[in-house]
Amino acid sequence: MSSLTVKVFKTLGDGRRYMKTWPMVKQLSFYFPEYRVVRATQLGLRFMPLLAIIAAGSQLYLYGWAFLPQAITIALFFISLPIQGLFWLGWRATHPLPLSLLDWCNNLSIKLQSIGVACAPLGAKACYLDMAVILKIAFERLDNSYWENL
Repeated sequence: MSSLTVKVFKTLGDGRRYMKTWPMVKQLSFYFPEYRVVRATQLGLRFMPLLAIIAAGSQLYLYGWAFLPQAITIALFFISLPIQGLFWLGWRATHPLPLSLLDWCNNLSIKLQSIGVACAPLGAKACYLDMAVILKIAFERLDNSYWENL
């Protein structure tokens, strides 16, 4: 396999890990697109294979075997939608954090340390996956009053 193929599969794996790590909390949906992308990707992974079969089958039923290339194209399109979501999530997971988010995450980790949760501050090479880990811990441990003040 070429290095490009390995990178694509690594990115898809990072996207799956990021999707499982990201806290699915409505408060974050106002600030980050991940909530919507994760929801759409989860729905796509569940329903797009079925829709691909139905769409391709209906093309073949209505127009016959002469439309097999179009039916395959439609099926591949439906199947590619959740893969695109995973790819975006994988790209985003490894993307470096901007300084403002890095400071916010470090303040959040200090807040977690103050209540007794072992959480190290993020380093200079922190990425969105690192932020997702801290956010997941924070939503499990901090009370709702902290998140209402966002």
